[in-house]
Amino acid sequence: MTTDQFGVAGRTAIVTGASSGIGKAIAERFADDGADVVVCSREQGNVDPVAEGIEESDRPGSALAVECDVTDRDAVDALVDETVESFGGVDCLVNNAGASFMAGFEDISENGWATIVDINLTGTYNCTQAAAEPLKEGGGTVVNVASIAGRDGSPFMSHYGAAKAGVINLTATLGYEWADDDVRVNCIAPGFVATPGVEAQMGVSADDVDRTEVDRRIGASEEIADVAQFLASPASSFLVGQTLSAGGVPQIMETP
Repeated sequence: MTTDQFGVAGRTAIVTGASSGIGKAIAERFADDGADVVVCSREQGNVDPVAEGIEESDRPGSALAVECDVTDRDAVDALVDETVESFGGVDCLVNNAGASFMAGFEDISENGWATIVDINLTGTYNCTQAAAEPLKEGGGTVVNVASIAGRDGSPFMSHYGAAKAGVINLTATLGYEWADDDVRVNCIAPGFVATPGVEAQMGVSADDVDRTEVDRRIGASEEIADVAQFLASPASSFLVGQTLSAGGVPQIMETP
């Protein structure tokens, strides 16, 4: 039995929102397997250490850090151009950049709503459309990172849940539209993940996550990276337009 079908070696991937957490873990995982990765975030100083860490390690994949605000279409176009110039193409796009804040629906301002939708949904649109040509040239993959909030709703983060629901719907639609171009579009909907941001807000550390424990509802960034590699690899060849939920034990109501 071979596991080669789970590999991404020799491919070039763009990972947005890669300065920390899930995006950083995905970039490192791809580089571990021999993919060249372009890591980006809104501030160059935040993403440089990620690329440097990959380059200075014994990982077979190379890394390039690019400053890019996914809400700025000109910056996104430049990101794709730099990727093609540096590595010759784009084989995988991981739309991971996202943001949110907690507030009751009636307390979310027009600017607050627009900002969160712009980053999470419009940013996904910008990056995917900008990368369309190189992705279609070689039959690539798109891995969107949504959230269980986009599937089940999200109290006190209605703007975030609505934007992620849009990402899930876009995944299904684009999966259909781009199938003829040999581009597979799929999505991950993570549940509660112990990222640095979660640790800062809630005090839950990745060190508290035991991957051998089944009965839990908190995951590690590396577990989402596992799913991302699967979706980017030939092993998921019959998955198109799908959203995989990664949220641990399901919350099922017990009936009396």
